[in-house]
Amino acid sequence: MSTPVTLSPPRRLVDVTVDGREVRVPEGATILEACEALGTEVPTLCYGDTLTPRNACRVCVVEVEGARTLVPACSRKVEESMAVQTDSERVRHSRKMVLELLGSSVDLSTTPKADEWMDRYEARPDRFGPRAEPAPLGERDARHAGEHEPGDGAAAATVEQPAKVDNDLYVRDYGKCIMCYKCVDACGEQWQNTFAIGIAGRGFDARVSTEFDLALPDSACVYCGNCIEVCPTGALSFRTEYEMRAEGTWDEDKQTQTTTVCTYCGVGCNVTLHVQENEIVKVTSPHDNPVTHGNLCIKGRFGFQHVQHRRQD
Repeated sequence: MSTPVTLSPPRRLVDVTVDGREVRVPEGATILEACEALGTEVPTLCYGDTLTPRNACRVCVVEVEGARTLVPACSRKVEESMAVQTDSERVRHSRKMVLELLGSSVDLSTTPKADEWMDRYEARPDRFGPRAEPAPLGERDARHAGEHEPGDGAAAATVEQPAKVDNDLYVRDYGKCIMCYKCVDACGEQWQNTFAIGIAGRGFDARVSTEFDLALPDSACVYCGNCIEVCPTGALSFRTEYEMRAEGTWDEDKQTQTTTVCTYCGVGCNVTLHVQENEIVKVTSPHDNPVTHGNLCIKGRFGFQHVQHRRQD
């Protein structure tokens, strides 16, 4: 006897206007999805297509007719006859300020499209003054919530600090962290359920940290690297990428990407090999793959060194 399959009813379509152009999208879709359907680009940083939106970066805010405040396009659901402006003066001013605040306090040098957005919205992070000197390694982690001294205004406070290099697989360069929470969510209940990292501190002193600020080898980290997969700024990166950038040899224009099946077990995870000059420099996974959704284990993410062992005659 066959088992009946229960099908959910199709989603109702709603009509939305984006920058004067009408588009029809399924009920429950976000404004960002409606914009993408029209080919309208909306800048995003904290949005991840495999994670629940956190609304942290506020770069994707748009103006909705009748709404008191600007709304995040990545999480706000569309409504019938909703009218959206993605490039109004109010939106541009908000994005400019957000980018200036981020640019004055965080190293955005490896954030894709950051320079393009700075130019588009005429953002000038330097108007807050010269950047403060980097904090010594471990100094920010030792701060306690509520214990800080106000600055004198002579320099713009930053989260800049030396990168944490305490293992052979990946590097934590928190001078590039924008506190988007994506790594915490990927490590936590949304995917890995390891809960090796969380947010410590408050306000400007908030930072991503392991429990009691332990080094990664001593923490609950299982080195799946799923935090690296979702990091939008390069605050988390492969050790190979970090070292090649330091040497000036990292060149994405020379890299090829080949997606194949991981051979370590029978799950069938897809892995995308990033190859530069015949060397695998990092591994990612397709976000639309029904098996992985962009996630891998330590073997799939980092276990590629054996491929590079060549026979010496």
